[in-house]
Amino acid sequence: MEHAVGWMDSEWFDRHINGPNHPECPERLTAIREGIARSNLESKLHLTHPEPVDRDLLERIHTPAYVSQVEKLCTSGGGYLDPDTSVVSDSWTSALYAAGAAAQAVKTVIDGSWRRAFCSVRPPGHHAPQGRAMGFCLFANASIAAQAALDCGLERVAIIDWDVHHGNGTQAIFWRRSDVFYASWHQYPLYPGSGAESEQGEGSGHGTTLNCPLPAGAGDHEYLQIWNMKIRPALDAYQPEMLIISAGFDADRRDPLAGLEVTAAGFETLSASVIAWADEHCNGRVVSVLEGGYSLEALAEDVALHVGTLI
Repeated sequence: MEHAVGWMDSEWFDRHINGPNHPECPERLTAIREGIARSNLESKLHLTHPEPVDRDLLERIHTPAYVSQVEKLCTSGGGYLDPDTSVVSDSWTSALYAAGAAAQAVKTVIDGSWRRAFCSVRPPGHHAPQGRAMGFCLFANASIAAQAALDCGLERVAIIDWDVHHGNGTQAIFWRRSDVFYASWHQYPLYPGSGAESEQGEGSGHGTTLNCPLPAGAGDHEYLQIWNMKIRPALDAYQPEMLIISAGFDADRRDPLAGLEVTAAGFETLSASVIAWADEHCNGRVVSVLEGGYSLEALAEDVALHVGTLI
């Protein structure tokens, strides 16, 4: 399957439950799987069940005390880690597999077995900083993927985050580091309240955080303009050796939790442009990691189109 496109999925991702009527629910993955099947993409993907993340890697992104806190709460039957984020007993294993999927996908792309990969993981990750859960997120999957890429010998990795909510956790993790470039375009103001243009990193990380806030009502034109006018030139200058996408689809106009107006065609165009950039600048090495997206109809359509561009 050399140069295939990988798809990381697991039944463990369905076993994390946030609570009744919670928007971040297992049905999200059912919709994605059905959307991929309807689009006849399954035969073009190398479906792989991940291994759990290595604890050492996990504890280089998150504090050991926080990792132990999540483990203890899950093994004791579950409960709330923050007002929006709860766990059940299976959530610990689900989160280990989600982080492991992202790390494993990166390694498989770097060793050349896959050209690109999509990780349809739950729970999501980009709101989780080093020491706490936040905003439906337990472990920072995309950040763990970036660290795994560096551990494989890469020197510069970029994470681009087009989720409608700012990835405050990813930003915090790499705030003072220059080996990972983080770029986000998101609705602002909106949860979690961070992501102003003035937030650019500190110390050796100054200039490797790029925030591009957008007002409610912005749509395809604005999303693509941010990519073409701000983020792509910044990536040209940074020259990453791999691109990780925090792929949230809640900027879709159908999403119930936000107010942007991106269409399925807009996501497809954006995805294709990002892939074309990666083909030209970093040997096509892209790992896409699912974040948000809470309209099941939109998620099914948008992810299938996104995965089509990866193929």
